[in-house]
Amino acid sequence: VQLQASGGGLVQAGGSLRLSCAASFSIFRLNAIGWYRQAPGKQRELVATMSKDDMTNYGDSVKGRFTISRDSAKNTFYLEMNSLKPEDTAVYYCNAQQFKGTNVYNYWGQGTQVTVSS
Repeated sequence: VQLQASGGGLVQAGGSLRLSCAASFSIFRLNAIGWYRQAPGKQRELVATMSKDDMTNYGDSVKGRFTISRDSAKNTFYLEMNSLKPEDTAVYYCNAQQFKGTNVYNYWGQGTQVTVSS
């Protein structure tokens, strides 16, 4: 079970990036997918999640600017980031959750660096 995040890079403030997370398994039956980020010296925080029935949830700081989506046929999900700000600079991690009975299994990608210059 592997998640491979990609698409990070250096961008100027106001610019856009699209992150991708490719899964080595079918994402169709996952209970949730998501993106989290961690800036230096800070705790990992939620960026966006999407449930199995397409309900989305966004961190307050990214609402209206970021969009999570998925392509189940490609076993890949995405984070479209627009109007980027320097405070969006962080390592972004993709996450997948699967519920099996009373157990919750979390899978994480390796992280991709996003740097927004002012």
